[in-house]
Amino acid sequence: MKKLFKSTIIGLLFLLVPVFAMAASVTGSIQGFNCVTQGKVCPIGKEDPVAAAENVFVLLVDAATGDYYFIPNVDRAVLARHLNTMVKVEGTVDKKMKTIKATDIFRTNPEKKAWSTSMQDEIYKDLWGSGPGGPKK
Repeated sequence: MKKLFKSTIIGLLFLLVPVFAMAASVTGSIQGFNCVTQGKVCPIGKEDPVAAAENVFVLLVDAATGDYYFIPNVDRAVLARHLNTMVKVEGTVDKKMKTIKATDIFRTNPEKKAWSTSMQDEIYKDLWGSGPGGPKK
């Protein structure tokens, strides 16, 4: 009886644990991390110098509150190309860690896919004959 009671309690506690990461779509503009943390929007018309000066780019969701997300699985060069551009990022959002593991990035107005994991994997296969990390065994 005690064993059943403990198992039931553990099961209920497991169900009550909140899930921090969930699939979602987030829209915002790509900005330099330094600009965002200083409360500035990256200078429009000076994207190339900003891209050269910034090491990290983020998705700025709300400039008034400074709400942003890192996109760690997307190369810096891809994000720099979309500096000061409104994009929609689809993927797994972790609000606690302020990250999005992106699966797709769309430019908005008009909507056009700019990057995806499948597009990147195709390029790896075309150039090197296999995906990132070498051939599957």
